[in-house]
Amino acid sequence: MLRHHLILPTSFANPSLFSRTTNPSTSHSSGYRTRVTCMSTSTSPIGKSDRKLISVQLNEEVVKVSEWVDCLPEGLQPYAKLARVEKPIGSWLLMFPFAWSAALAASTGSLPDFKSLAVFACACPLLRGAACTINDFLDRDFDKMVERTKLRPMASGAVTPFQGLCFFAFQMLLSHGILLQLPNNSLMYEALFLFLICTYPLMKRITYWPQAYLGFTINWGILYGWHAIKGSLQPSIVLPLFLSGYCWTIFYDTIYAHQDKEDDVKAGIKSTALKFGESTKEWITGFATACIGSFALAGYNAALGWPFYAFLAAAAAQLAWQIGTADLSSPADCNRKFVSNKWFGALIFSGILLGRVFS
Repeated sequence: MLRHHLILPTSFANPSLFSRTTNPSTSHSSGYRTRVTCMSTSTSPIGKSDRKLISVQLNEEVVKVSEWVDCLPEGLQPYAKLARVEKPIGSWLLMFPFAWSAALAASTGSLPDFKSLAVFACACPLLRGAACTINDFLDRDFDKMVERTKLRPMASGAVTPFQGLCFFAFQMLLSHGILLQLPNNSLMYEALFLFLICTYPLMKRITYWPQAYLGFTINWGILYGWHAIKGSLQPSIVLPLFLSGYCWTIFYDTIYAHQDKEDDVKAGIKSTALKFGESTKEWITGFATACIGSFALAGYNAALGWPFYAFLAAAAAQLAWQIGTADLSSPADCNRKFVSNKWFGALIFSGILLGRVFS
């Protein structure tokens, strides 16, 4: 009986890049987990007053999760939640491919162009927010059927589809204005990125490999970032770098998708988590191996110094830790492993940065 009270609908987005929302019951403090454990192990029947108390306690946790968003003006709150501004992990994961590419494009013995890095840092939250918005527009009917997502702004009616599209256009226009500050901004690269963002949500309807398409979407920033600095591409460096980011995206989003697999089956949504099933760890081990190998090849072709390989070894250990400790039957643990990928991205960026300086 208690279990049903722990699965409550929320309007807060899961920190996945574009598509899902987090159940706040998977993100509680240790004190809160102790409180729920004590209640769940009680042998006495749960009456109405007990259920009301549990509901109040859970609602307190919901408020704590998104407290600062609720401090915004009431009219802005649905749009902030639509853009997932309270879950920055998606923006980090979108920005790292841009940052890796910009750092690797720096001259030998030099630091990267910090103006370009700042442009990417400002544009990525807007691009990620736009991607979340168009995803919720396309998935609003699916979201209404899933308990955990039915209170998303567009699914619940807090934001109309037309308002959502206007908000999407607003974010894209702002990001376009920021990206125009790059030394070699390309409208073609930007237009293709927009196409990938808009079509990714449709992939989970037609294939069990939407994570593969997400890999193209997220890591388009590698091609975009290199071109923005150099004005052209260098395939011997850019292609291995792109492949490494591509495999990394499939790795972390497959782990993440495991927390929603039951809801995905009910809603008719496909994912690599459902495709791989019990063999998931074998599959993600393969993607992790390809990821690290491709990074090593990109670093070798770019003549990076020894710090890059030291950081790459640490990053490989981080992926191994995820594989070895991930509990794919636990949504909370899948979410923790997913969020931990910000440290992998930071390790790779630090390695490229120092490897270029000491090359």
